[in-house]
Amino acid sequence: MTFTAIDFETAVAYHPCSVGIVTVENGVIVDEFVTLIKPPKNEYSPYTIAVHGIYPRDTIHAKTFVEVFPEIQKRLQNRLIVAHNESFDRNVLAKSMSIYGLDYDALNIGNRWECTVKIYKAKGLKPTKLSDCCREMNIALNHHEALSDARACAKLYLMK
Repeated sequence: MTFTAIDFETAVAYHPCSVGIVTVENGVIVDEFVTLIKPPKNEYSPYTIAVHGIYPRDTIHAKTFVEVFPEIQKRLQNRLIVAHNESFDRNVLAKSMSIYGLDYDALNIGNRWECTVKIYKAKGLKPTKLSDCCREMNIALNHHEALSDARACAKLYLMK
């Protein structure tokens, strides 16, 4: 199994404040990447802060999405992409790229990714939040920390 798992944490709407990316080659995690991202105007919703604990003070000096994008691109381009609730993470990526005039189609990753929510729902697991799936499958998780979430998603996909 060769794929890339990704997780975004957002500040407001679809503006990311962190990304975690885990690269899997032949069933083995070979690369992990995580970074904070400064959202536009460094604005946050109190709700998202309560979810992930990332504050404007944490990203005031972080790179913007367009500055981080080369690292994201080299890990995603031409790969099978996996996410937990893939439509959310895919939309964060696509909308962020659109804001900066970057061509999503050039990544060659498709308009639907593999989704561990759908996979585990089909296996009969309920509920299928990442924390529930990880508890059921005995996977360590520091929930809403982007790299931990991406790593857990990769492990869930490997166990499907």
